[in-house]
Amino acid sequence: MAKSKKKILTPEALKLIASRFKLLADPMRLTILNQLEGGELSVNEIAEAVEASQPNVSKHLKILQEAGLLHRRQEGNTVFYSIADESVFQLCEVVCGSLQQHLTAQASIFGATRTAPKV
Repeated sequence: MAKSKKKILTPEALKLIASRFKLLADPMRLTILNQLEGGELSVNEIAEAVEASQPNVSKHLKILQEAGLLHRRQEGNTVFYSIADESVFQLCEVVCGSLQQHLTAQASIFGATRTAPKV
């Protein structure tokens, strides 16, 4: 049986991948993306939904937009954002599934214990 060859990534590709993970490592950015999964919102609507200041939200929106994850649209004085790269939610599903499996396995270890240890 032939062994499948794993693709070797270049150092440049690995830097790009690390940059994407770093971008998604901020809880506020994930919260914003989670809000935008439901559709386009204005900056003020996002700020209200995530319970953060408009300048703080705007900073994160700019970072996400420059990375290509968000679309930005201006209508008069109001700026709207929407998801540009839906694959970010696939990545989140993979991570959430992995975390759920890991935590379920940990919980089963403690669930098997019938009596609590005395401290």
